[in-house]
Amino acid sequence: MVSSEASHFCSNHSTMAKFSSRNKSSSCFSDACLFLGGALSALLLVWGFGSFIAPFPSSNPNFESVATKLKSFKFPGSVAGDTNCAPATHGPDLQDDSPEKTFYDDPDMGYTMEKPMKDWDEKRKEWLSRHPSFIPGAQERILIVTGSQPSPCRNPIGDHLLLRLFKNKVDYSRIHGYDIFYNAALLHPRMKSYWAKYPVVKAAMMAHPEAEWIWWVDSDALFTDMDFKLPLNRYKDHNLIVHGWPRLIHEKKSWTGLNAGVFLIRNCQWSLDFMEAWTSMGPQTPEYKKWGKILRATFKDKEFPESDDQTGLAYLIAEEKEKWADKIYLEGEYYFEGYWEEIVKTYENITERYSELEREDERLRRRHAEKVSESYGAVREPYLMEAGKGRGSWRRPFITHFTGCQPCSGDYNHRYTADLCWGKMVKALNFADNQVMRNYGYVHPDLLDNSVSSIPFDYPA
Repeated sequence: MVSSEASHFCSNHSTMAKFSSRNKSSSCFSDACLFLGGALSALLLVWGFGSFIAPFPSSNPNFESVATKLKSFKFPGSVAGDTNCAPATHGPDLQDDSPEKTFYDDPDMGYTMEKPMKDWDEKRKEWLSRHPSFIPGAQERILIVTGSQPSPCRNPIGDHLLLRLFKNKVDYSRIHGYDIFYNAALLHPRMKSYWAKYPVVKAAMMAHPEAEWIWWVDSDALFTDMDFKLPLNRYKDHNLIVHGWPRLIHEKKSWTGLNAGVFLIRNCQWSLDFMEAWTSMGPQTPEYKKWGKILRATFKDKEFPESDDQTGLAYLIAEEKEKWADKIYLEGEYYFEGYWEEIVKTYENITERYSELEREDERLRRRHAEKVSESYGAVREPYLMEAGKGRGSWRRPFITHFTGCQPCSGDYNHRYTADLCWGKMVKALNFADNQVMRNYGYVHPDLLDNSVSSIPFDYPA
């Protein structure tokens, strides 16, 4: 029996989508274990009395006296005589796979776009019922998926930029406890360029039945607010979330009414069916040229004749509204992904505003382990309420997307120059990296310079 925590799967409510305006333990001697246990207990006790708002200790805790009294402390789950310093671990059991058969044992099951999956919600439920350690937290479990072409970049610095862009996604995933999959293979020989991601997304769904959401993030997009997390509760009745504006799609019939380079899609049957309809416009089908003409006739501002995924998605929302639109959430309240040219110029002002907050509240200056970074984001959040979100806000933009720059091929939009694209990309990467490296004691003083400097205690008081 699967608990209610894992029973959501496809959203099947009839509520219309909300369209708003604009994710070998080491062994050691027992004495050392006792010392570490005592020190940890001291921290826990002092934190408990230090503040009712956030776990921040008083400025001069007496670690020695508390540690002396708690020398007998043992980690939860430890047994007498155990000299392993590590506490017992809890969570998904990664070493247990039920011997009972699942959909994986069906020889007709396939990962490719050519093999449709049916009854996926029931098959996911069955898999979870046979792997119950994955049930807790299942409704919010996210797999981030990204990737790049299988061959080296033509742009001389392209591979370096892609490496840094991937590091950025790994940093964000690590901080928030998300799994991440990077694909560097072309899974369908005819689905290239922007169509290449859909075979990857489908395969990721099949490979990760424990994940409720698959979060595709283009290789040229990066996280620039390491604290922010997706408001998943807002999307509880929807299966696909993209950055977009209903008026541009329905009234203006503009292909730029949304951006398909970053999207969150629920791991469910609705999504598989939707992707089948979506990719039916792709280059692997005999209808590809026909769809190019249809899309260009529907969206007059479309600049090129080929059928593309972004315009295809806009078409399904606008022209097949009754079938799909009520499960698609067009997110416009924050930078679910934001255009880099309007964002990068705001980084210095944003950095200064955040520094002002930290000078005002010493809790935000406190050094801490990276693993507890989310708690400090929660402390900062009330200060950011007045900042707003999206354009004109001094809040860090969630995702900065370098559309039109093409860092790997180097075939950037004619409106830009190479120096502009690569220079702004380095600036964005260092802006994001400062939020990570600070927990390691360093920052980039100059966002256009990759070098770092160590930071003093109580920075930036």
